[in-house]
Amino acid sequence: MEFLKPFQRLIAGTAAITLLLTASYCMADLVSGPQPGDGVGAFTVTKAAGNPSDGVEDGKRLCYRCRMGSRPVVMIFARTADQPLAKLVNELEDEIKEHADAKLCSFVNMIGGDSDSLKNAATKFVKDNDIQNVAFVVPEDSQNGPDNLKISPEADLTVVCYKSSKVVSSHALKKGELDDGKINTIVEAACGLVE
Repeated sequence: MEFLKPFQRLIAGTAAITLLLTASYCMADLVSGPQPGDGVGAFTVTKAAGNPSDGVEDGKRLCYRCRMGSRPVVMIFARTADQPLAKLVNELEDEIKEHADAKLCSFVNMIGGDSDSLKNAATKFVKDNDIQNVAFVVPEDSQNGPDNLKISPEADLTVVCYKSSKVVSSHALKKGELDDGKINTIVEAACGLVE
């Protein structure tokens, strides 16, 4: 049996390395959407509500990302329309007003359900939270957003800050993780687009 000891050590070592790699992977941050340095590709959405001054009628199909051109943009993919999202959007609205000269803008893509339900929920959310400067849209792929943007099914909220169609920062959060600290981080990233 002495001849088996090297094999036992090899198996134990391999198991330890596998366990370590698995633990490292599980502790890694959630990645969702395009990452810093990536381009933001075109995709088609239907505008549901919000930002009446953008010149896009509710119900219109278009590439909202394309409409923003080279402007600094905070693009959000949200599965849950809740109070933390309302707080984030309201804080972004304040920044949009403050940085109007830099043309800072934002739009929220509601995902995770069927298109009609998402459009109805977005319209109600915009009205209930008096959202004026942020458009709410529903992508054609309403479950996970456009394939080319690689939105993780595990992410309840994905925020991509970009300028001239290049990603400057990206934030991905699981359900329940959007708190005041994360909201501040996202708002600071938005402000960084115009500094």
